[in-house]
Amino acid sequence: MIKLVLTGVWVCAITLASVYFSVYLATAPAPAATDSKQSALELVKGETITVPIIGNGAITGYFLGRVSFMMNKDMLKGVTLPLSEMTTDELFSLLVGNKMVDIAHIKSFDPKAFREEIKKGMNERLGGEYVADVMLEQLDYLSKEEVKESSAGQPKKVGKPVNIVETAPAAEAPAPAAH
Repeated sequence: MIKLVLTGVWVCAITLASVYFSVYLATAPAPAATDSKQSALELVKGETITVPIIGNGAITGYFLGRVSFMMNKDMLKGVTLPLSEMTTDELFSLLVGNKMVDIAHIKSFDPKAFREEIKKGMNERLGGEYVADVMLEQLDYLSKEEVKESSAGQPKKVGKPVNIVETAPAAEAPAPAAH
């Protein structure tokens, strides 16, 4: 009988202690949101742009690109500059002016260096550390011939665009169950 009573008291003590600590931890103050780096950043979505590639005095193809930015929220509050136009101009400068992407040597393309160059250029133009991170959402190349064939309505098969930067594949939906 004593063992049964002691076991009951022990179970009650353990239950009370676990309830106390779970309530204590649930009501503990959360860490300040301003402390985390992620909460200080805001996503600025980029628009899709088409950049012509010029070689031998003529257009040889087009880059299709979309770049988004993680930018400092506090610094963005006072900015009245058109960010989408500035990003488009910066991408034109990098892809056409600096020849950062060479189609003949596509394997030598360094996405990390490309992101850093965009970040550096945007921060220089804005006059501070506005851009924290650059995300390449799309960077494809279409040749002039492929564009002509598709716009002329010819039934020829158009080749797939050359993916410069691969995005993460979407999660596949589960296969339907057989009945």
